[in-house]
Amino acid sequence: MTTHTPADTFPRQYARTLRYTVGAPRSFSVAPDGSRVVFLRSPSGGDRANLLWTLDTATGEERIAADPAALLGGGEEDLSPAEKARRERSREGSAGIVGYALDGAGRHAAFALSGRLFVADLVAGTATELPAEGPLVDPRLSPDGVHVAYATTAGELRLTRTDGTGDRALASPEGPNVTWGQAEFIAQEEMDRDRGHWWSPDSDRLLVERADDTPVHRWWIADPANPDREPAEVAYPAAGTPDAEVGLWLLGLDGSRTEVVWDRAAFPYLARVHWSHGGVPLLLVQSRDQRVQRILGLDTATGATEPLHEERDDAWLELFPGVPAWTPDGKLVRISDESGARALVIGEHTVTGPDLHLRSVLAVTPEEVLFTASGGAAETDPEPGWVAVGRIGHDGKRLSWEAANGRPFTSVTTAVHAAGITVRATAEPDLPGTLVRVSRDLPEGVAVDDIATVASYAETPVITARPVFRFAGERRIPAAVFLPTGYDRERDGLLPVLMDPYGGPHGQRVVQAHNPHLNSQWFADQGFAVVVADGRGTPGRGPAWEKSIAFDFAGATLDDQVDALRALAGEFPLDLDRVAIRGWSYGGYLAALAVLRRPDVFHAAVAGAPVTDWRLYDTHYTERYLGHPAERPEVYEANSLTGYAAGLERPLMIIHGLADDNVVAAHTLRLSSALLAAGRPHTVLPLSGVTHMTPQEEVAENLLLLQVDFVKKSLGG
Repeated sequence: MTTHTPADTFPRQYARTLRYTVGAPRSFSVAPDGSRVVFLRSPSGGDRANLLWTLDTATGEERIAADPAALLGGGEEDLSPAEKARRERSREGSAGIVGYALDGAGRHAAFALSGRLFVADLVAGTATELPAEGPLVDPRLSPDGVHVAYATTAGELRLTRTDGTGDRALASPEGPNVTWGQAEFIAQEEMDRDRGHWWSPDSDRLLVERADDTPVHRWWIADPANPDREPAEVAYPAAGTPDAEVGLWLLGLDGSRTEVVWDRAAFPYLARVHWSHGGVPLLLVQSRDQRVQRILGLDTATGATEPLHEERDDAWLELFPGVPAWTPDGKLVRISDESGARALVIGEHTVTGPDLHLRSVLAVTPEEVLFTASGGAAETDPEPGWVAVGRIGHDGKRLSWEAANGRPFTSVTTAVHAAGITVRATAEPDLPGTLVRVSRDLPEGVAVDDIATVASYAETPVITARPVFRFAGERRIPAAVFLPTGYDRERDGLLPVLMDPYGGPHGQRVVQAHNPHLNSQWFADQGFAVVVADGRGTPGRGPAWEKSIAFDFAGATLDDQVDALRALAGEFPLDLDRVAIRGWSYGGYLAALAVLRRPDVFHAAVAGAPVTDWRLYDTHYTERYLGHPAERPEVYEANSLTGYAAGLERPLMIIHGLADDNVVAAHTLRLSSALLAAGRPHTVLPLSGVTHMTPQEEVAENLLLLQVDFVKKSLGG
């Protein structure tokens, strides 16, 4: 890690370094022969532009494979609106090379830079630009390395040769709202699927998404600070309204076209596509209510599909990274809640039990499956917030763990694996940043052979997080508590409390790591006892825990914040007469909900980018948890905030970026209007030109300072 600038304050450093991610290695791949590891990393903790790097697994030597500054001749990046939107969907705040795709041998990497196409030779250490129609996104090398397929912002899927010849369109849009080869908005935002074309293992054709968002309602996002600019048109599928029409086609390099056929009326969501060497292509499709899904096998000769497995759930069905997939001998690999636990299933057998909560599949080898998992809800669980990498044989035996510093269950870990090489990224509560190790598999019973540690250039934080982890109350709610640095109970007494949750689906805040807690520690150092609690609905504790919020955001998630607060007050110096709550996105919703519904507990709130009317949020997310608004209007009324406006008794600050196209500013404006109509004073802080990510350094810094000032004044401090 690099040192920080001496004049840095935490808010400035935290914002400037994108939460200390700048300069940290990321986006790892292992070549199929295990000879090299490929990754991205910027040259320092103060430079957001990522370079493409390789690490030689024989020597541990790192080498630059592509430098965007050299490739662009020192010029500035020029990002298209489509690429900016794509990065917003993936919460990507860095610059330079932000993604790449390898060929089948792992020798070449294709990437887009400033809307142009480049291919790097990872052995020679050279990178060249290929002629291509731009601006382009998501270039993908064919497994044989001869071609690159890429999508354009004009909606085309094009093909070019890596020798710089033969650029041509494989598919062109039939209308202004049609795209080929790109994931639609809902797939990017909610399904964790950011690609729309997949090469065949034989490099002779591609599976290609065709999306038509003509049915999707249009919204208009204006910039009130610049009234001379035209509003931006956004196709936004709000709850209860039409989604884009999504289909899939087999496109041959010889010009052939075959439509992939499945019951799109019953299963309109294309959630996953998997095409491994020697295996039948797999599709995972979902019903609109996400309570039924099918894994389909595809006949590539005819485009017909055959159901291989169907799953149903009365609440909803989750999507997971890495599945469905095939084992080399033809067993289907999936993650399922059918047993009551979130378990790994290989073929016909559930191979993990209720003591584990599966998170993802990392790799499938001929002998075993690598996965990430955390603890279930057992009383014997260790401290909350651990995620570890496990390996298990196809028969469910030989379970082992990828330990870090001898602590397999107290680290947040992710990994990639191929050809006996594993790259593990590990974070721990008492160590800033992330440690990335490259290791070689050795025979069973022999210690792992560490090849190298990948260097991190991320800055060292100017403060140290000191989380104290607990399971709070009868429901054993995962929680972390932060006290001011140097706090002395006899001298300082009880402290005003700041609850700092996300508190909703897919947002785990209580993790066994250091850097994710720095923001909470900084708030604690301003004179608060800060509590982060992951109540029901948050991930990591089992299907029943997550799905207990079905059709009821406003009940369980708020109740668990109250219960955690009261339980922790028995051990920590929490002044329950001075309690504030803050949050962003779902956390903003929860913060506003807290002062509106429980003013007896919460005395002030800061709500950042809150969803206030769930009918204004997108289909796939909202209908998964609350159902269709036409079928359950009472659920939407009970879970939206505007109906509670007349009950506001406490200070409330609402913050919203006016350029936010995820949680649009209409949410805040509607709540503010309802509060005004009810005669309830409140504060609104509009952020001109700011999106949901608030990437601007000055904005992010000052938001922290303004929140502290508001909370202190509101609590009388």
